[in-house]
Amino acid sequence: MPAVDTRNISRDSLFLMADLRPEGADEAVRVKVRNLSAGGMMAEGSLKVVRGARLSIKLRNIDWVDGSVAWVQDNRFGIAFDHQVDPALARAPAANKDDESTPRFVRPAGLQPGGSDPSRLRKI
Repeated sequence: MPAVDTRNISRDSLFLMADLRPEGADEAVRVKVRNLSAGGMMAEGSLKVVRGARLSIKLRNIDWVDGSVAWVQDNRFGIAFDHQVDPALARAPAANKDDESTPRFVRPAGLQPGGSDPSRLRKI
């Protein structure tokens, strides 16, 4: 993203989990996505990052996106994406039932193990 002020770009406040992989790392680290726009996002996690660090982040329904750390404050940090994404895709229901970025209890019943068979539902 060009070096321009992006504070006026609209962003979606949301709460998702995503996998973040710093450049050169073999393993991804789980972070919380606090807000998301087409050009970047704010993440929160225990991962120690520095401004300018390169990384990739796997967003639900979007896949891996490359970017760099734009700012760091305590355990939160901003990521500027190399290419714009459609933030509405990340808000959409999980594309497949094995997607672990959405907790099981909020996934639609049709995506739960056993499908939406009414005989498997617990009666209260």
